[in-house]
Amino acid sequence: MNIVKGPTLTATLGTGHSPSRKLDRDLADIVLNNLENQQDWTDMRVHGEHNDCSDGRDDVPTQRHPRTLLSGLPPRRMYIHPDEQIAIMRAERALGHGGRIPQPPEYEWVLPVHLGETPTVGEFAAIFDSIDALPRAIDGETDTTATSADDNDWKAWRGARRGKRLLLAVVQDDSSVVYYFMHDGIVKPRQN
Repeated sequence: MNIVKGPTLTATLGTGHSPSRKLDRDLADIVLNNLENQQDWTDMRVHGEHNDCSDGRDDVPTQRHPRTLLSGLPPRRMYIHPDEQIAIMRAERALGHGGRIPQPPEYEWVLPVHLGETPTVGEFAAIFDSIDALPRAIDGETDTTATSADDNDWKAWRGARRGKRLLLAVVQDDSSVVYYFMHDGIVKPRQN
């Protein structure tokens, strides 16, 4: 019995530059499947270059992106800014009796890429220029741009006040996915 294989993602990429629209969507489908079924993300949406996807999960048609992006809500908070981490520890110490400050998840942007791609800094800059800090707010959450005087310091890194970031989803030929955070601009390193 002979098995005929189709072209691999690497063969389809060819030169290693940005993928075609179909391959871009195929990468997004692989990552979407991984996030929903293996990483337990919810409320996933596809944000396409032309918003021509047929699965009904597309974003506002007026929003354009250089690449297909995903957004969704992870099961737990994915990233805490180093300064926020310090402020949270101080606030929890002030609460006493082992009090904890809740860390609800926030919506995250996800950029699917193939391991064989060689994106440029300019391409990443164009993607960051096309997004807001948050893909969308959690229902019932109000977000102001400035913190009031009675707010705790740790609230300065929540919601739309956080810097722009996305989760870079790197897909290998075997459909395994590895995730890395990418920030717009310089972010001080975390201390473990």
